[in-house]
Amino acid sequence: MDQIIYKDEAYKIVGAMMTVHNELGCGFLEAIYQEALEIEFQLQCIPYEREKELDIVYKGRSIGKKYRPDFICYNKIIVELKAVEKLLPEFKAQTLNYMKMTNSKLGLLANFGQPSLEVQRLVRIQGW
Repeated sequence: MDQIIYKDEAYKIVGAMMTVHNELGCGFLEAIYQEALEIEFQLQCIPYEREKELDIVYKGRSIGKKYRPDFICYNKIIVELKAVEKLLPEFKAQTLNYMKMTNSKLGLLANFGQPSLEVQRLVRIQGW
């Protein structure tokens, strides 16, 4: 049986997201959940970078456009937040692109827009 990638770290991150969702419920804009989650990360001593600017590189050249994932936790896990009716394939693609750009193996895509928090765990396969 394969090991779960970053099991303990992901557990702590999802726990922080659940705390935020339990406190605020659904119905707020994504930015509100992002602010609250930053506070929760601080309270739970979860290391993070918020909206770290990532260069898009094509054939060794910077395109000049930037991507900003909501959070990079533990310097290795992409955390992307949404507050929508349902998670769409383009949100998954966005998170996978962030993972590719940072060479991250794990991404957590969370939707705060429903009565129950939805979290998708995305694993980047070696060589992709």
